[in-house]
Amino acid sequence: MELLTWTALSVVVAGFVVGVVVGLTGMGGGALMTPALLFLGVGGGEAATVVTADLTAAAVYKTGGAAMHYKEGSPNLKLAGWLILGSVPMAFIGPFLVKRLTTDPDQLDYVLKVAIGFALLFAALTYALRLYINLKRVRAGGDPGDPDPKIRPIPTLLVGVLGGLLVGVTSVGSGSVIMIALLMLYPGLSAVKLVGTDLVQAVPLVLAAAISNIAIHGLDWELTIPLIVGSVPGTLLGAKIAPHVPQSLIRRGIVVVLAMSGEALLDKSGWAPLGEDTYNPWLTVATGLVVVVLLPVVWGVLRRREGLPFRGLPTVSELDTWNYAGSPEQREREKRE
Repeated sequence: MELLTWTALSVVVAGFVVGVVVGLTGMGGGALMTPALLFLGVGGGEAATVVTADLTAAAVYKTGGAAMHYKEGSPNLKLAGWLILGSVPMAFIGPFLVKRLTTDPDQLDYVLKVAIGFALLFAALTYALRLYINLKRVRAGGDPGDPDPKIRPIPTLLVGVLGGLLVGVTSVGSGSVIMIALLMLYPGLSAVKLVGTDLVQAVPLVLAAAISNIAIHGLDWELTIPLIVGSVPGTLLGAKIAPHVPQSLIRRGIVVVLAMSGEALLDKSGWAPLGEDTYNPWLTVATGLVVVVLLPVVWGVLRRREGLPFRGLPTVSELDTWNYAGSPEQREREKRE
């Protein structure tokens, strides 16, 4: 193995940067790492190779985060158990299903890149959805509900099934899509329990997905080792400095990056509606500009629908916390406004 190369160094740097962002914000690593590696062109630019390496690295650094949360007693283990029951089998079966349905290697690469592109766009959408859920909760009185809720087995199992399939095929979703589903099903969970539960269920999920992908595609050690070397210390550093960094602003930047990456990946893959022949970088730039300019307008319209002024309290930064409710005085002031 040739590990001391410029390519390996670029993977270490990419892994470190993404790891820092994951540690800072808690947003899923796959949604950032997979497109970063694909755009770097490592692993031959093949989506299957990149997804396998990303899942293997995630199984390493997520284990550390889950162990810390378990030690502090923050996860809801019963809830995590129902998620695992649904997600682990589908994470293992998903890659085999895709492989079975697409026997041509070129077609497999196309299918995976298109799937990852749409998964990135969906991950970006979940951020806005979380803000809107918190906004409606505040307008309803700010009561977050039961901090130790009764488990709803069937909906939770279905979330695990869909999340496991998404992660197994694309490596995207364990820290974004499943998290927002938990917030919708169990609004009373505290932020620390929400994150802890997601991390605990994510370890067997990404491990099953990694094992399945390794069995089908093999593991590129020259990509995986530099990725682990960079991402693990990056995640630890991000978690350490998180209390001192404006996370909400970073998350909004990530949403723009996810939207641009999703569009670019669909375009590069040759997805027909965007043109099969050439990549259009201007379209990627336009996507970023639309998100930057249009989303604040859409957000203002949603605030108006909830009886709030176009801008003002509660701010996006406040609603960006997982379970923002506000003080009683602030909630009363928001209702008057």
